[in-house]
Amino acid sequence: MQNGLKAIDFMYYVATPEFIGKWNEAKKGELICRMERAIGGLPQFESIEAMLGQMDDAGVEKVFITQTKMWSYWNKWMYMDTSLEEVTQYTLQYPDRFEGLAGYNPFRIKESLREIERGVKEYGFKGVYMHIYGFDIPLHDARMYPLYAKCVELDVPVSMQVGHVLEAMPSEHARPIYLDRIACDFPELKIVGAHTGWPWVEELISVCYKWDNIYLGIDAWLPKYLKPEIIQYIDSRMGQDRCLWGTNGLPWKKSLEQVGELGLREDSKRKLLRDNAVQLFKL
Repeated sequence: MQNGLKAIDFMYYVATPEFIGKWNEAKKGELICRMERAIGGLPQFESIEAMLGQMDDAGVEKVFITQTKMWSYWNKWMYMDTSLEEVTQYTLQYPDRFEGLAGYNPFRIKESLREIERGVKEYGFKGVYMHIYGFDIPLHDARMYPLYAKCVELDVPVSMQVGHVLEAMPSEHARPIYLDRIACDFPELKIVGAHTGWPWVEELISVCYKWDNIYLGIDAWLPKYLKPEIIQYIDSRMGQDRCLWGTNGLPWKKSLEQVGELGLREDSKRKLLRDNAVQLFKL
């Protein structure tokens, strides 16, 4: 990175060959839509050390690994059920380079809340990541409220993919405007609307304007494809403290190069790539 700035990627997955092999096996028999076929599978590295090498080459200091839990809308089973141990293989071995985000299964509420508490209190996880779509319930469903209450109790943020979903699942359940109701009921809950909220980008920006506790993640999109409204928000007085950079598995170096080509002010760029994540996740 220019000027020695080290970036923080707030959104990544377990990327070991073992995990990706298990995921690819689980995808057999699933409905695969056009866009998922075009983009391909999740990234993988032959070892965590190889992953660190690419992080160093790109100028990335720290990456958040999510304990992602995904329910299959098509076949009705938990086809991605990341364990705590699959995340802690990163965070315990390289605590200065990786942070953990716990997962949540709204069909197994008590068990999930116990696991989240364990992840935060025993392993130092910095928050929770939620992928709502396959569960076929909206983000403001009653089964999600125990998660939000637990995050307030533990004083950790919850990051949630909002907007369009790549997989063959309905996108409607993650309209960014649903964050408005959640913020009304949990004003102390820190919320990240991840994946830009596209195609409802303006909805996500609107709730970020309205509430002090909602943030916007630009992950899952190469920066050159970001809507002009997002770039304007990142560089605005109201938005520069509320945006987070992440990749969701896209190449770090290419993403950071494209951030450098957006024409952002230096203070806005620094906050996007690092400072806002440090503040939000208490790094």
